[in-house]
Amino acid sequence: MAKEWILNLATNRWGLNKKNSVGPVSLWIRECGPKSLEEWKSFYYTKLSDFLKRKKIPLTPQEYIEDLGRKLYMKITEVIKAEIEEVDEEDCIRYIHNLVIKRTYDGYLTEIDTIYGMLQKELDMKINPAPDEWDRLYNVDFYIQIKGKYIGLQIKPITYEQTPELHKWKEWLGRTHKKFEENFGGKVFIVFSIKKDSRKEIYNPEVLDEIRNEIERIQRGSYI
Repeated sequence: MAKEWILNLATNRWGLNKKNSVGPVSLWIRECGPKSLEEWKSFYYTKLSDFLKRKKIPLTPQEYIEDLGRKLYMKITEVIKAEIEEVDEEDCIRYIHNLVIKRTYDGYLTEIDTIYGMLQKELDMKINPAPDEWDRLYNVDFYIQIKGKYIGLQIKPITYEQTPELHKWKEWLGRTHKKFEENFGGKVFIVFSIKKDSRKEIYNPEVLDEIRNEIERIQRGSYI
Protein backbone atom coordinates (compact mmCIF):
# COMPACT_ATOMS: atom_id res chain seq x y z
CA MET A 1 0.00 0.00 0.00
CA ALA A 2 2.83 2.41 0.89
CA LYS A 3 4.55 1.55 -2.39
CA GLU A 4 1.40 2.41 -4.36
CA TRP A 5 1.15 5.78 -2.58
CA ILE A 6 4.75 6.69 -3.46
CA LEU A 7 4.30 5.63 -7.08
CA ASN A 8 1.10 7.65 -7.38
CA LEU A 9 2.65 10.73 -5.75
CA ALA A 10 5.70 10.73 -8.04
CA THR A 11 3.68 9.99 -11.19
CA ASN A 12 1.41 12.95 -10.52
CA ARG A 13 4.24 15.24 -9.47
CA TRP A 14 6.15 14.81 -12.74
CA GLY A 15 3.08 14.52 -14.95
CA LEU A 16 3.89 11.05 -16.23
CA ASN A 17 0.17 10.32 -16.48
CA LYS A 18 -0.66 13.54 -18.36
CA LYS A 19 -1.84 13.76 -22.00
CA ASN A 20 1.56 14.89 -23.22
CA SER A 21 3.14 11.78 -21.68
CA VAL A 22 0.68 8.93 -22.29
CA GLY A 23 -1.89 10.48 -24.62
CA PRO A 24 -5.54 11.33 -23.90
CA VAL A 25 -6.32 7.93 -22.36
CA SER A 26 -9.76 8.93 -21.02
CA LEU A 27 -10.81 9.95 -24.54
CA TRP A 28 -9.26 6.91 -26.17
CA ILE A 29 -10.89 4.32 -23.90
CA ARG A 30 -14.32 5.84 -24.57
CA GLU A 31 -13.57 5.78 -28.28
CA CYS A 32 -12.56 2.13 -27.98
CA GLY A 33 -15.40 0.97 -25.70
CA PRO A 34 -13.43 -2.22 -24.90
CA LYS A 35 -15.07 -5.46 -23.86
CA SER A 36 -11.84 -6.82 -22.43
CA LEU A 37 -8.48 -5.69 -21.09
CA GLU A 38 -6.68 -7.15 -24.11
CA GLU A 39 -8.93 -5.22 -26.51
CA TRP A 40 -8.10 -1.98 -24.70
CA LYS A 41 -4.37 -2.79 -24.62
CA SER A 42 -4.29 -3.41 -28.38
CA PHE A 43 -6.28 -0.25 -29.12
CA TYR A 44 -4.13 1.85 -26.80
CA TYR A 45 -0.85 0.65 -28.31
CA THR A 46 -2.15 1.48 -31.79
CA LYS A 47 -3.11 4.99 -30.71
CA LEU A 48 0.13 5.42 -28.78
CA SER A 49 2.14 4.37 -31.84
CA ASP A 50 0.57 7.22 -33.85
CA PHE A 51 1.11 9.55 -30.90
CA LEU A 52 4.84 8.70 -30.80
CA LYS A 53 5.22 9.20 -34.54
CA ARG A 54 3.68 12.67 -34.32
CA LYS A 55 6.09 13.54 -31.53
CA LYS A 56 8.97 11.97 -33.50
CA ILE A 57 9.88 9.63 -30.66
CA PRO A 58 11.72 6.61 -32.15
CA LEU A 59 10.34 4.02 -29.74
CA THR A 60 7.72 1.30 -29.92
CA PRO A 61 4.73 1.69 -27.57
CA GLN A 62 6.12 -1.03 -25.28
CA GLU A 63 9.57 0.61 -25.19
CA TYR A 64 8.03 4.01 -24.51
CA ILE A 65 5.95 2.76 -21.56
CA GLU A 66 9.03 1.05 -20.13
CA ASP A 67 10.99 4.29 -20.54
CA LEU A 68 8.34 6.18 -18.56
CA GLY A 69 8.61 3.54 -15.85
CA ARG A 70 12.38 3.95 -15.71
CA LYS A 71 11.99 7.72 -15.52
CA LEU A 72 9.58 7.26 -12.60
CA TYR A 73 12.09 4.96 -10.87
CA MET A 74 14.86 7.54 -11.29
CA LYS A 75 12.69 10.33 -9.86
CA ILE A 76 11.80 8.24 -6.81
CA THR A 77 15.26 6.79 -6.10
CA GLU A 78 17.28 9.92 -6.90
CA VAL A 79 15.19 13.08 -6.55
CA ILE A 80 12.65 12.10 -3.89
CA LYS A 81 15.24 10.16 -1.91
CA ALA A 82 17.57 13.18 -1.84
CA GLU A 83 14.70 15.46 -0.80
CA ILE A 84 13.66 13.08 1.99
CA GLU A 85 17.20 13.05 3.37
CA GLU A 86 17.07 16.86 3.66
CA VAL A 87 13.95 16.80 5.85
CA ASP A 88 14.52 17.06 9.59
CA GLU A 89 12.20 16.89 12.60
CA GLU A 90 11.82 20.68 12.80
CA ASP A 91 10.67 20.79 9.16
CA CYS A 92 7.92 18.29 9.98
CA ILE A 93 6.78 20.14 13.08
CA ARG A 94 6.71 23.46 11.22
CA TYR A 95 4.84 21.94 8.27
CA ILE A 96 2.07 20.37 10.38
CA HIS A 97 1.65 23.58 12.38
CA ASN A 98 1.43 25.63 9.17
CA LEU A 99 -0.97 23.12 7.61
CA VAL A 100 -3.54 23.03 10.40
CA ILE A 101 -3.29 26.69 11.41
CA LYS A 102 -2.30 29.04 8.59
CA ARG A 103 -3.30 27.05 5.49
CA THR A 104 -6.62 26.04 6.98
CA TYR A 105 -7.34 29.64 7.94
CA ASP A 106 -6.25 30.98 4.53
CA GLY A 107 -8.45 28.42 2.78
CA TYR A 108 -11.38 29.35 4.98
CA LEU A 109 -10.96 33.06 4.14
CA THR A 110 -10.62 32.27 0.43
CA GLU A 111 -13.87 30.31 0.52
CA ILE A 112 -15.68 33.14 2.28
CA ASP A 113 -14.27 35.71 -0.19
CA THR A 114 -15.42 33.57 -3.13
CA ILE A 115 -18.97 33.28 -1.82
CA TYR A 116 -18.94 36.98 -0.92
CA GLY A 117 -18.19 37.76 -4.58
CA MET A 118 -21.00 35.47 -5.75
CA LEU A 119 -23.47 37.18 -3.42
CA GLN A 120 -22.55 40.66 -4.63
CA LYS A 121 -22.97 39.57 -8.24
CA GLU A 122 -26.25 37.71 -7.72
CA LEU A 123 -27.88 40.34 -5.51
CA ASP A 124 -26.43 43.34 -7.37
CA MET A 125 -26.06 45.10 -4.04
CA LYS A 126 -23.06 46.44 -2.17
CA ILE A 127 -22.16 44.02 0.61
CA ASN A 128 -20.03 45.34 3.46
CA PRO A 129 -17.81 43.47 5.94
CA ALA A 130 -19.42 43.58 9.38
CA PRO A 131 -17.67 45.25 12.32
CA ASP A 132 -15.84 42.83 14.59
CA GLU A 133 -18.38 43.57 17.31
CA TRP A 134 -21.21 42.29 15.11
CA ASP A 135 -19.33 39.06 14.52
CA ARG A 136 -18.97 38.53 18.27
CA LEU A 137 -22.46 39.63 19.29
CA TYR A 138 -24.63 38.56 16.37
CA ASN A 139 -22.59 36.03 14.32
CA VAL A 140 -22.79 38.29 11.28
CA ASP A 141 -19.95 38.40 8.69
CA PHE A 142 -21.38 40.93 6.19
CA TYR A 143 -24.29 43.32 5.90
CA ILE A 144 -26.41 45.17 3.37
CA GLN A 145 -27.55 48.66 4.34
CA ILE A 146 -30.93 49.91 3.12
CA LYS A 147 -32.68 53.06 4.34
CA GLY A 148 -30.83 53.08 7.63
CA LYS A 149 -31.60 49.43 8.30
CA TYR A 150 -29.32 46.43 7.95
CA ILE A 151 -29.63 42.91 6.57
CA GLY A 152 -27.08 40.53 8.07
CA LEU A 153 -25.27 37.75 6.21
CA GLN A 154 -23.30 34.91 7.66
CA ILE A 155 -21.20 32.66 5.41
CA LYS A 156 -20.73 29.22 6.91
CA PRO A 157 -18.34 26.84 5.09
CA ILE A 158 -19.46 23.23 5.53
CA THR A 159 -18.64 19.74 4.29
CA TYR A 160 -21.08 17.22 2.83
CA GLU A 161 -20.83 15.26 6.07
CA GLN A 162 -22.30 18.26 7.90
CA THR A 163 -25.32 18.83 5.66
CA PRO A 164 -27.75 16.70 7.72
CA GLU A 165 -26.94 18.94 10.70
CA LEU A 166 -27.72 22.30 9.10
CA HIS A 167 -30.88 22.77 11.14
CA LYS A 168 -28.75 22.63 14.30
CA TRP A 169 -26.62 25.50 13.03
CA LYS A 170 -29.75 27.52 12.27
CA GLU A 171 -31.21 26.86 15.72
CA TRP A 172 -27.97 27.69 17.51
CA LEU A 173 -27.32 30.90 15.55
CA GLY A 174 -30.98 31.90 15.44
CA ARG A 175 -30.88 33.46 18.91
CA THR A 176 -28.15 35.96 18.08
CA HIS A 177 -29.64 36.60 14.66
CA LYS A 178 -32.96 37.47 16.27
CA LYS A 179 -31.21 40.09 18.41
CA PHE A 180 -29.66 41.58 15.27
CA GLU A 181 -33.09 41.83 13.63
CA GLU A 182 -34.54 43.54 16.70
CA ASN A 183 -31.70 46.05 16.83
CA PHE A 184 -31.19 46.79 13.13
CA GLY A 185 -34.53 46.04 11.44
CA GLY A 186 -33.39 43.37 9.00
CA LYS A 187 -33.11 39.60 9.12
CA VAL A 188 -29.87 37.62 9.11
CA PHE A 189 -29.40 34.94 6.46
CA ILE A 190 -26.98 32.02 6.68
CA VAL A 191 -25.29 31.24 3.36
CA PHE A 192 -23.83 27.73 3.51
CA SER A 193 -20.72 27.32 1.39
CA ILE A 194 -19.55 23.92 0.14
CA LYS A 195 -16.68 22.75 -2.03
CA LYS A 196 -17.69 20.77 -5.12
CA ASP A 197 -15.12 19.50 -7.65
CA SER A 198 -12.56 21.96 -6.20
CA ARG A 199 -15.00 24.85 -6.71
CA LYS A 200 -16.90 26.67 -4.00
CA GLU A 201 -20.66 26.88 -4.34
CA ILE A 202 -23.63 28.13 -2.36
CA TYR A 203 -25.18 24.98 -0.90
CA ASN A 204 -28.57 26.63 -0.23
CA PRO A 205 -29.13 28.85 -3.33
CA GLU A 206 -32.77 29.40 -2.30
CA VAL A 207 -31.39 31.84 0.27
CA LEU A 208 -30.78 34.32 -2.56
CA ASP A 209 -34.52 34.75 -3.17
CA GLU A 210 -35.08 35.05 0.59
CA ILE A 211 -32.51 37.86 0.75
CA ARG A 212 -34.07 39.58 -2.29
CA ASN A 213 -37.48 39.44 -0.62
CA GLU A 214 -36.05 41.02 2.53
CA ILE A 215 -34.40 43.76 0.46
CA GLU A 216 -37.74 44.52 -1.23
CA ARG A 217 -39.57 44.48 2.10
CA ILE A 218 -37.28 47.11 3.60
CA GLN A 219 -37.28 49.20 0.42
CA ARG A 220 -41.09 49.27 0.54
CA GLY A 221 -40.92 50.38 4.15
CA SER A 222 -42.83 47.31 5.32
CA TYR A 223 -41.65 46.40 8.82
CA ILE A 224 -42.40 43.43 10.98
